This record gives sequence, C-alpha cells and structure tokens, in this order.
Amino acid sequence: MTDAAPGAGAGAGVTRVTRVPDPAVVTAFGHLRADAAAVLGAWSAPDAEQERLRRAYLAQIAAEPDAVAKAGPPAHLTASCVLLDPSGGQVLLTLHRKANAWFQFGGHLEATDATVWAAARREAREESGIDSLEPLPRPVQLDRHLLVGSFGACREHLDVRYAAMAPADARAHVSEESHDVRWWPVDALPADTRAELTPLVSLARVALGLG
Repeated sequence: MTDAAPGAGAGAGVTRVTRVPDPAVVTAFGHLRADAAAVLGAWSAPDAEQERLRRAYLAQIAAEPDAVAKAGPPAHLTASCVLLDPSGGQVLLTLHRKANAWFQFGGHLEATDATVWAAARREAREESGIDSLEPLPRPVQLDRHLLVGSFGACREHLDVRYAAMAPADARAHVSEESHDVRWWPVDALPADTRAELTPLVSLARVALGLG
C-alpha cells in the first residue's frame, strides 16, 4: 500500500510505502509476541542502556503485530544462547555461515516455538549438537544490531539473549548453519566480535554463578 505525500502533484511527490503485515503470520506468531511482551515487561535490566533497549523492544512489539517473525518487518526479534563450560573459563561459539564471524548460538523464532526461551534453547541445541542444553529461564542481555552479509530482507535483529552451562562431557558438532564450532577462552575471544561478546559472556558467567 502506498500513500502520496499531501499536496504532491503527479510525478512530483514523495511516496510513502506502508507495510501491511500478513494476517497468517500475525496469527501464527501471536503467542510468541505475547510471550516476548511478558518476558521483557518483567525483565530487570542490568543497566541504563539495557533498560533503554528493553523499552525499545517493547515499543517495537507494540507497533508491529508480526515483530517476532522473520517474515515480519525488516527489524524483528531473534533469540540466542551463550554456552559456557562448567568452569566458566570457556565459551562455545559458532562461526556463522552468513555473517562469517564467531557468535553465540541463535536465530529466528519459529511459529512452533512455545516461548522465546524455547526458541533460544532450540537454536542452541541445533547449532551446537548438544541436545541436553537448558538455558536459564530469564534473558541475560539484549542486543540490537544491524546485519552485515547475506540476510535477505532482514536488516536488523533485536536479539534476546539467554545463557546455559554445557555438561562436563559435552561434545559439540558443526551444523549446516555454521562453518565451525569451537571452544574459546573467555579472556581470549575472537578479535572480530570481542567487543560484542565480552559483555555477554561476563553477564552469562554471573548469571550462571561462574563469575
């Protein structure tokens, strides 16, 4: 749907394009939108910047009825999980196939996910190959970032990040989502994503009682 700017003559105005959400997507993801609003509404942000993001996420969810779907607006919610070993000294990361950089496990919510937490658990299990992972019940961090790489219509992810501890005998496997999966020392994170990952890992260590 398009709307011409007021007073615009033929061929001389600015045209605004209004996105119309797909009713089927809105219905299929309605439970996740409600869950995201509830989770973020109850979440206690650890600092002022995280509180600003929490409010921005809630505003996005309120404004866009399909804000939790990949098929929704270019800026939409995702879920991820950072995975630490029992000592808290190692973090398992994936070399993301599209971004070509090291990150925690995560991705888009799916209509079959019961909750945002369940989406983070599914992504972590699928991408790590560790089927017994159980993230903590509450998020540890929010992160809003522009996308670089081949992400199609996706332009910005509003990530809800959880944390989990891997079993002592966990054996990771590379999925089709990544080039590699590897344990990294928390004090020697990959250079290209160190600035982003360091705060997340620190918050996860504290939340898991490892920091």
